Amino acid sequence: MNIMHVVITPLALMGIMGGVFGVLLAIASIVFKVQQDERIGLIRAALPGANCGGCGYPGCDGYASGVVNDGVPVNKCSVGGSPVAQKIAEIMGVEAGASVPLRAFLRCKGDKDCAPRKLVYDGISDCRSAVTIPGGSPQACPFGCVGLGTCASVCNFGAIKLVNGLPEIDITKCTGCGACVRNCPKAVLELLPKAAAVIVACNSHWRGPAVRSVCSAGCIGCGVCSKICPVQAINMENNLAVIDQTKCIKCGKCAEKCPAKCIKTGQALEQLEKSA
Repeated sequence: MNIMHVVITPLALMGIMGGVFGVLLAIASIVFKVQQDERIGLIRAALPGANCGGCGYPGCDGYASGVVNDGVPVNKCSVGGSPVAQKIAEIMGVEAGASVPLRAFLRCKGDKDCAPRKLVYDGISDCRSAVTIPGGSPQACPFGCVGLGTCASVCNFGAIKLVNGLPEIDITKCTGCGACVRNCPKAVLELLPKAAAVIVACNSHWRGPAVRSVCSAGCIGCGVCSKICPVQAINMENNLAVIDQTKCIKCGKCAEKCPAKCIKTGQALEQLEKSA
């Protein structure tokens, strides 16, 4: 009996204490409960649920909370675009503001036919892993696309596939979320306004013979485009043409005179992305 007493008494006391603590916690959860602003739930319901992170938050829940609690702009959802921005604006009682549709663009034309590989890579099929090897990547051009398709694997919308060693972007599916841009170790993907009609399809900062030694389709840094632009919308930055989309009048003179033919305009952009 003494042994049973020694065993049962502590167990009974622990059970009683557990019950008391449970009741106290239940009371505390009611007394100290933080009421969530109902607008967070309404905004969450208005969002598309892609959880892509394009808004800068780790998901739709985080963005909804950020709009209500942190004053984040209501037009940051690239997937939902203007219609979703308008719904959120109505919930918050503010103006939606302008929402510029974005799309991803590949600043490289160095496919397997244009840009030679300096070594055979036999590691993890991920661009971020490949660039950690000695030499930077399998490609001879240090600025070009690695071509292992990390961008395609992180795209939640099926907008990217690999064609001849380069990502091909389906602009009808691209939402401009930026997941591919954030995961590209070579920074050859960028987000541009969907209305952008003149784009430089190269990321190289070399010039002339150096470029041609590693890629037959790269910008040679000659500066002809910058000199011929009638509105000074093109600047040469470290031997690479950079177009100010706010100044560009889409005249096409730069693309016409580009000796490397790496400036694309209008329908040429769509052809470039469909044929890699």
